[in-house]
Amino acid sequence: MAKSLSKLSRQDIVAQLSALLDASQIVTEEQQLKEASVDRFKKYQSVHGIYDGPIPAAIVNARSTEDISKVLAFADENRINVVARTGRTGTEGGLETAVEDTIVLDGSGLDKIISIDPENMQATVECGVPLQILEDTLRAQGLTTGHSPQSKPLAQYGGLVSTRSIGQLSTLYGAIEDMVVGLEAVFPDGAVTRIKNVPRRSAGPDIRHIVIGNEGALCYITEVTVKVFKYQPENNEFHGFLVDDLATGIAAIREVVTNGFKPSVVRVYSPEDARQHFAHFYDGKVVVVFVAEGPQGIVRATSEEIGRVMAQHAHTPVDPALIEAWFDNLNWGPDKIEAEKQHMLKEHELGYTTEVSVDWSRTVELYGNVIRRITDEFPAFGDLVMLGAHSSHSYQTGTNLYFVYDYTISCEPREEIEKYHVPLNAIIVEEALRVGGSMVHHHGIGKYRAPWTTQEHGSAYPLLTKLKEAFDPNGIMNKGTIFPLDQA
Repeated sequence: MAKSLSKLSRQDIVAQLSALLDASQIVTEEQQLKEASVDRFKKYQSVHGIYDGPIPAAIVNARSTEDISKVLAFADENRINVVARTGRTGTEGGLETAVEDTIVLDGSGLDKIISIDPENMQATVECGVPLQILEDTLRAQGLTTGHSPQSKPLAQYGGLVSTRSIGQLSTLYGAIEDMVVGLEAVFPDGAVTRIKNVPRRSAGPDIRHIVIGNEGALCYITEVTVKVFKYQPENNEFHGFLVDDLATGIAAIREVVTNGFKPSVVRVYSPEDARQHFAHFYDGKVVVVFVAEGPQGIVRATSEEIGRVMAQHAHTPVDPALIEAWFDNLNWGPDKIEAEKQHMLKEHELGYTTEVSVDWSRTVELYGNVIRRITDEFPAFGDLVMLGAHSSHSYQTGTNLYFVYDYTISCEPREEIEKYHVPLNAIIVEEALRVGGSMVHHHGIGKYRAPWTTQEHGSAYPLLTKLKEAFDPNGIMNKGTIFPLDQA
């Protein structure tokens, strides 16, 4: 962890923030500050009331772009670290305060749906608009965002865009970067930048991508315009199959996708991972899942292609109603998070994930390498109660692997991350990079994959550092996220 670069004391920071904005917007209550010092990467420590990192000086609840501009300009002038947050569903330490006397700048109060434009098929929202609220509003008008991450009941648009979020329907609709039309962002000097909404342009590099995925390390996203689509759930068709091995499942989904078909859901579960989702029917096999949606003719053609491809492989069909029921209960809301907390406290057991991406030709190899290394090298292997993976987002050139690991904790809560999560995460990241894949597919780099950022980008890494130097020369934006702490 790093010391603050500011010459202002914590008391001075709070006093000046209270003078800059309405005093009611400044939170200094101890428990709230402690909870603001971490994200879900430290969920086990948090549930035990352990907060060891630097505690922020204050949480600022912004109400407007102007508020965010004022706070960032103040922080930049006085060299105060700022962590940007909205929905608080981060899982990789990106919301963790790694610097003393940080300002946590919360944009959840910017929660207006500014416009829905059904002719031009786009919606504009402030950064604090929950995805679920926009989706419900659109569905009442026969539209959809097409974006459906498991965090959908809680996530807000600023965080979704800043972490390059992806949803369960991505093979059809794309990831968040495919949906963003234009946006507004505030840079550390307080300057407000608006990237206009156009269908496409060839006017130099795509500057949206300076902002999309910046994880609060370059700027603060305040407004987003996204594409919308027609919502036609009456046409949905669900498909499930059991096959003997992961290679067969990957080969099947590859053929469907590379033949030009776009089911909204395309998934393959290893037997271990399948057990926690499909225990009532998986029968120790690999589970393959497809959902076809959209206009009726496209759905029929997609389903026929799925059937044609699967007929080439030995398989057992699954009742579509079972797949539909599973999918309807996949998302995480407050109830599931509370249940997870109670389970952690009672059973001293929890699960984490590490998601990576890889070419089709090396997907099965990567899976095998990771499982072998964890089996052979992980010192606490005996504490693992589940180790598996699934592919859940596919492309013309490859797919992702979403490794899942659950373990019983046989150490003090404070030691859990270093004993389990850090070494497991490291093996998966290292093996993904070894086969030429990406160390992170959609959760963002945060602070716990930042040590591999230079290896991830190789000779392109200077492009990232030049962005940091240009847009955040005083280094106040989310120190330690994306850029390793000793380089940020």
